[in-house]
Amino acid sequence: MVAKLFPTQEFGAQNSEDHKEALMLKETDTTDNMNGVILEEDNEETEQESARKCHGCRTFCHNLCMPCRTKYHPLPENPNCWDRFKFTFMCPPHGVIARYFQFLFLCGITFGVLLALFKDYALPGGNFFSLYVLFFGSVLGGYLISFIKLPPLLGMLLVGALLRNVPVIDVVGNHLDPNWSGALRQIALTVILIRAGLGLDPVALRKLSFTVVRLACSPCLVECIAEAIASHFLLGLPWEWAFMLGFVLSAVSPAVVVPSLLNLSDRGYGINKGIPTLVIAAASIDDVLAITGFGVVLGMAFSTGDIAVSIIKGPAEALLGVAYGVIGGIVLWYIPAKGDNFIFYRGMTLLGAGLLATFGSAAIELSGAGPLGVLTIAFVAAFRWRKEKKDNDQDPIKDIVAILWMLFQPILFGLIGAEVQISKIDGQTVGLGMATLSIGMVVRLVVSFLAVFKSGLNFKEMLFIPFAWFPKATVQAAIGGVALDAARRKGDATLEAYGEIILTMAVLSIIITAPIGAIAIAITGPRLLKRTVKDKEYDEEDVQNTDEQAEITKV
Repeated sequence: MVAKLFPTQEFGAQNSEDHKEALMLKETDTTDNMNGVILEEDNEETEQESARKCHGCRTFCHNLCMPCRTKYHPLPENPNCWDRFKFTFMCPPHGVIARYFQFLFLCGITFGVLLALFKDYALPGGNFFSLYVLFFGSVLGGYLISFIKLPPLLGMLLVGALLRNVPVIDVVGNHLDPNWSGALRQIALTVILIRAGLGLDPVALRKLSFTVVRLACSPCLVECIAEAIASHFLLGLPWEWAFMLGFVLSAVSPAVVVPSLLNLSDRGYGINKGIPTLVIAAASIDDVLAITGFGVVLGMAFSTGDIAVSIIKGPAEALLGVAYGVIGGIVLWYIPAKGDNFIFYRGMTLLGAGLLATFGSAAIELSGAGPLGVLTIAFVAAFRWRKEKKDNDQDPIKDIVAILWMLFQPILFGLIGAEVQISKIDGQTVGLGMATLSIGMVVRLVVSFLAVFKSGLNFKEMLFIPFAWFPKATVQAAIGGVALDAARRKGDATLEAYGEIILTMAVLSIIITAPIGAIAIAITGPRLLKRTVKDKEYDEEDVQNTDEQAEITKV
């Protein structure tokens, strides 16, 4: 019995100990759960306290910002000047203030990137700092000059001239690296030529009347000859450089002419005779002719050796440029292959092929082939690309090139202005240059009037054409410094002097003719052209006439 009971007591004691351990574990779990509940309650109280503080902070900020937010203070229906003034400074930024803020923000980011990459070169006195100030200063100058209804490019040009000639700030222009300046101008010229090539429609060219051909070629060639003769005898330029100057000055400016004519066309002036279309179509051909002639004469001026070889070299360079453009344009029909972002790759490939023509021709001393090669490759490539898009679709390649031009336009005109050193300009040279320019402009005005003679235009409309054919800017800025850059590469002081004369004349032509031409078109257009009322203005009359005819028909 005892032996039997002993293990049972042992087993009971063991169960008792296990029961105690279980109770202890249960109490521990209960304590932990209680602590967890307490911690959760503390966390909830902390979160609620934080939420109350955040809500109070948000409420304070909301009440503080409410008086200056557009959401709670919209512009009244009939606002007065004070209402408009207050609304301008409301948040978030909008309108003019938003554009200013965006411009300043972009300036700061760009400077920070340059400072991080180039260190000392991005500080005052460095080349990148000078380019930075020139670019954003030119953008600002173009924006400000547009307030007085003048072409923005004039403001960009003036900013560049100020940064080179005004004391204290002239360090900006004086620290520009000539190699960088020349390369950037060449890139801008390439972008201009690509735009011109893309804008030449072969179908429209086949349909051009003899009047457009006369207007495109006659004033350009006759003015070139007149200014070449005048500059040879007045400025003492050799014949090659004289004709180079003639082609530089003889080109009309699409940057001034096209917006001015489109403005008149939108208002209905001259559209009954197609005058805006006539002038805009002829302007592109005029520029192509001037740039091509300049490239040929440039190759002749810098060629060495026999005169006969020099004469043959010019046309040979032109043929080489055309051949490069045709072959390159056909290649761009198939490269890059269609796929993701192929429009972007197509635009960059076209730009790369154009830059290769520009810089490659200069590297092998056949610089006359470059401009014509760029123009031809864009024209040939666009011939096939137009067939791929639908009738009403926009051309994406033109949009890409337009963005590139938006970036390089301030650089181009700013750098051209910064090349002019007023202290080194001879007053006699300026006077003789003004005389040369005046002779060419008088001849151009007369020939422009005669070019549209017997073309179906009345006397007032014929009189308007010379005013529309007056302004110069874009081509002069693009090729005005090319000869000077080529002379600097040669290292010949005499040739550099000739190049400086051409550059000075190009700047003078822009400063004088661009604002006068823009103002002349704006003033003479409404007075000399017939205004055609557009269909929208006839809508109400058409409805009334239709109702009257319906009533008569019923009767």
